[in-house]
Amino acid sequence: MLYYLFNYLDQHFDFPGAGMFQYISFRTALAIIVSLLITMVFGHRLIDYLRRRQVGETVRDLGLEGQKEKEGTPTMGGLIILGGILLPTLLFARLDNIYIILILFTTVWLGLIGFIDDYIKVFRKDKKGLAGRFKILGQVILGLVVGGTLYFSDQVVIREKVAPQTIELTGDGPIQDPGAVFSRESVKSTKTTIPFVKNNELDYALMLRWLGEGFRDWAWLIYIPIVILIITAVSNGANLTDGMDGLATGTSAIIGVTLGILAYVSGNTIFANYLNIMYIPNTGELAIYIGAFVGACIGFLWYNSHPAQVFMGDTGSLALGGIIAVFAIIIRKELLIPILCGIFVAESLSVVLQVAWFKYTRQRFGEGRRIFRMSPLHHHYHLKGYKEPKIVMRFLILGIMLAVFTVITLKIR
Repeated sequence: MLYYLFNYLDQHFDFPGAGMFQYISFRTALAIIVSLLITMVFGHRLIDYLRRRQVGETVRDLGLEGQKEKEGTPTMGGLIILGGILLPTLLFARLDNIYIILILFTTVWLGLIGFIDDYIKVFRKDKKGLAGRFKILGQVILGLVVGGTLYFSDQVVIREKVAPQTIELTGDGPIQDPGAVFSRESVKSTKTTIPFVKNNELDYALMLRWLGEGFRDWAWLIYIPIVILIITAVSNGANLTDGMDGLATGTSAIIGVTLGILAYVSGNTIFANYLNIMYIPNTGELAIYIGAFVGACIGFLWYNSHPAQVFMGDTGSLALGGIIAVFAIIIRKELLIPILCGIFVAESLSVVLQVAWFKYTRQRFGEGRRIFRMSPLHHHYHLKGYKEPKIVMRFLILGIMLAVFTVITLKIR
């Protein structure tokens, strides 16, 4: 909103400093600062309110050290994160941008699903919360909206690289014009970035070549289910990771910074050309959103670090995972998620393997056996005697390593 106000002041009154709001970098910096202020200042007030309302966490006794001390800690703190994301974005981003609209819808939709789950747990005293099938249904609906918008909207386009043009200069011989790097015409495409491959673009539509001529018209049959799968997997992965103080929040902040870098280079013709990746017009505005996202995560970490004064609950964890998934899909870097979100992947995989192996061994040997002492993975190390802060810090260090490796995959071909 402030973007439009200061743009009006700049055009009609030549208001001093109003032109600064034309710069994405300036608005991103403001989004980070405002997000930090919202989460750190108003977050404390919300925590006090939740404590007065006795909106506390109910902890099952799993025999973990320090577990019972968490009993009664205010939950539903994801509201702090959502506020820290939404308000700065609404203030500083261009709200007519299709990508901003889509990511804001994602934030509100998954935040609402998580809020309903937390509300049932806290106020209705039902430990099961919202039934799993309804959570999945909500994620599938989001996937349909996101996938359908990205596939069918005329505003979602890329620009293809073009071969350098040869210019004849009298007496000097032919030279190549470096200016014509990307086509001036935007095109619809189902291409995405694929790591470790020299020509690092994968076109989902090519999976339907067997349909014959006109196969591209049916690419949505592949694209939309992939979007649904990614959103569901990453959202639930973040939810499973939210089991120790600061773990999901810190991991999400690291991932957010990395996605911000990827969005910036994808929306800049110079860096896109240098890295030989596709140029995606109008994704620059996403830097403002991801700035608010990172600021909100860091601000929430102020209260969520060990010993936590508040838990985010599903209100925060479902939203964080879904935001990361949708953001990666928008900038066409979703195939980097297994690397970038390696912590989420490991946590989810540990649960899947534990459940599958337990069922298999119970059927075959008469008693269930376990691969890990407990899943998700962070609880395994907790039962092995590692202190919670050490586990969290080591996971965050691994998250930083994965983030750096994700960025350099753009040049590793």
